[in-house]
Amino acid sequence: MRNPLPTVAFATALFTAALAPALAQDTTPGTAPGAVPAKPATLSDDLRPKFVAQTPSDMVSSKLVGTSVTNGANETIGQIADLVLDEKQQVKAWIVGVGGFLGIGAKYVAIDPSAIKVARGDNDSLKANIDTTKDQLRAAPEYIYLGKEKPKDAQSTEPARKP
Repeated sequence: MRNPLPTVAFATALFTAALAPALAQDTTPGTAPGAVPAKPATLSDDLRPKFVAQTPSDMVSSKLVGTSVTNGANETIGQIADLVLDEKQQVKAWIVGVGGFLGIGAKYVAIDPSAIKVARGDNDSLKANIDTTKDQLRAAPEYIYLGKEKPKDAQSTEPARKP
């Protein structure tokens, strides 16, 4: 049978050699150039994120996207597809899909948030209502996401002007 003592001694020596530089470091504050002593974070300081508790009146975007938009005659005229936030993180526009079938061929229009009234319906479901018709939404300018140009066959066929 082999004696395991040389193997254990070698492993101990290797571990000690690897640990020695870490133990030799000076741990007194202020020795590293530009080092700032750390203070523990508390719930009242700005070192921690602020957390928000959910309230019954809150609406989350995952429940809003896909909500049918109806008009005063209770006709479904579109569906909320997205929302746009401005630099202040306020809702700048509701993106509503109009036309198409099951999302295919739908035209997207950006609607001012004051034009759509979102409220809770039965069983806490969300309802979106707008005072317009499907034809008016179809006639609205199309919202095109930045970086997503229309296909060339859908763009103007007007020839380019020479300088």
